Amino acid sequence: MMTTIKDVANYANVSVATVSRVLNNKGYISKTAEEAVLKAIKELDYRPNSVARSLYHKTSNMIGLLMPDITNPFFPELARAVEDVAMSYGYTVVFCNTDEEMEKEKTYFEALKQKYVDGMILTTSNMDSTKYDEFDIPLVALDRIISERIPTVVSENKKGAMEATQHLIERDCKYIAHLRGPVGVRPADDRYNGFIEIAEKEGIGYVTADTQFSIELAEEKTLELFQSHPEIDGIFASSDVTAAGAMHALFKLNKQVPQDVKIVGFDGIPLGTMLVPSLTTIQQSIYKMGEKATQLLIDQIEQKAIDTYYHEFPTSLVVRHTT
Repeated sequence: MMTTIKDVANYANVSVATVSRVLNNKGYISKTAEEAVLKAIKELDYRPNSVARSLYHKTSNMIGLLMPDITNPFFPELARAVEDVAMSYGYTVVFCNTDEEMEKEKTYFEALKQKYVDGMILTTSNMDSTKYDEFDIPLVALDRIISERIPTVVSENKKGAMEATQHLIERDCKYIAHLRGPVGVRPADDRYNGFIEIAEKEGIGYVTADTQFSIELAEEKTLELFQSHPEIDGIFASSDVTAAGAMHALFKLNKQVPQDVKIVGFDGIPLGTMLVPSLTTIQQSIYKMGEKATQLLIDQIEQKAIDTYYHEFPTSLVVRHTT
């Protein structure tokens, strides 16, 4: 049988209201009564009902992390950092996978609000930016830009893409394909714009295809691109996952990497070192980004002042065997 608040009150010979005041640290309690209640809690191994407490306080010591695709290894690495920091402050994390679907995202928002979740970190954003204000809950945008009213943590996506494209040109690539991420997702758009800027400036041939950060779609689109553009000798993939899909396609086409085609990815997840040959990539500060986002959320929850709403982390080129 689970110990109830009534059992604690009987054991300590006090009222249920007194036990409640001790648990919630509210109202006057005599030293004697407080000691009796704390002793009873220890002796009976009483654990307060977290649901009842969250209803009473309208708080839960939980934060929500909304992700677009848990199967993409980039997001579990972010989630690890969020969880580590949250736990150190006494918060637990609820992970939600939205599949970039607006209805799914809305459903999670409503469900988490009903559970009195204290705040949310969004690595996905499919609703209109004004909708997020209506939820009236602390929010942080991570790897997304939603609105200037929401604290934001991102990478230097455009700068990283420019560096990736420049690197392929320096490695003698004359016709480069860019496998871009979802249109309208800011990091993907910034990487696309960075690629276009350097390709235009350097006057090299290029082609682009939308691959949605999907390994299967990246493979399919790469096969299509080589049918219409057999002269492709360089690929800048908008993520390491799409780079892996492109490498599958090149294997099927009997193309040697890096001899026939050179590839650069983006993210710097461990997957890159597991590929053969190992993947040249633009490394993001994934763990630090997750840490910063969680700190910003907890500061809001604890009503501390936030000095800077926009945080952009540097990226770096990691040269491996695909170039």
